[in-house]
Amino acid sequence: MTNDQITEILARPLSQEMLARDLCRLAYVAKDGTPRNIPIAFAWNGREAVMCTSKNAPKLASLRQNPAVAITIDTEVHPPKILLVRGTVELDEVDGIPEEYLEMNGSYKMTAEQRVEWEAEVRSLYDGMVRIVMTPTWAKLIDFETTLPSAVEELIQQRAERQQQSGNSVRSDEPGTSTNATDSTGSR
Repeated sequence: MTNDQITEILARPLSQEMLARDLCRLAYVAKDGTPRNIPIAFAWNGREAVMCTSKNAPKLASLRQNPAVAITIDTEVHPPKILLVRGTVELDEVDGIPEEYLEMNGSYKMTAEQRVEWEAEVRSLYDGMVRIVMTPTWAKLIDFETTLPSAVEELIQQRAERQQQSGNSVRSDEPGTSTNATDSTGSR
């Protein structure tokens, strides 16, 4: 997939709506080779998905070993809206609390007083964090109206081909389809 194709998909209004959400599922391969899929807060900066974690998080060793990841952002309604993004991550250890962490956790309903208390607690807990910065290498938006999962698209295409073949085949029980039928000129 080209960068222009990725940019086009991620620029669609529904994609932008999905990228404005605060929670995704991050899939990666653990050091032992088994898959992991975890919910994690994220912020989209227009080019990358940024997630933050503690400096001692077990996933960091896995991501250093294999930076290939995927995220899923979806809705809980029917039909679901799903944004699938694959990419690679870079790990950026920072002192203090990254602005993205405060931003991605800012959508939770808190009073101003609760927000001050929460932020003070966060700052007292973490002396630094690791920014997990994912650069997209592939994207697909599925809305079940204009786009579908590729396997469903394939089934629809196969069905259309079957219907076309059965519609194009000459059936002797239909008027004018007998092998003895004549064309409009009277010829056989």
